[in-house]
Amino acid sequence: MSADLLSNLDKIHTTELGVKRIKKNLELADNTDVVAWCKREIENANDIIRRGKNWYVHTDNAIITVNAYSFTIITAHKSKNL
Repeated sequence: MSADLLSNLDKIHTTELGVKRIKKNLELADNTDVVAWCKREIENANDIIRRGKNWYVHTDNAIITVNAYSFTIITAHKSKNL
């Protein structure tokens, strides 16, 4: 089922507020391309789970939440095990 998300990487995007929220939550540098960063993380994900309308992507660095219908990155948080 995670193949649905992986096969639609080209559709993944976020909003201006999403960029700010993700940079803040993950403490990314101001010049980071958030969408490109998230796509790389999704490609190398440890686990991708769909619950309801969202995908939850678990990586070594973060948990990324992506809307399953619009492929919008909603938010990302540091993994608890960091």
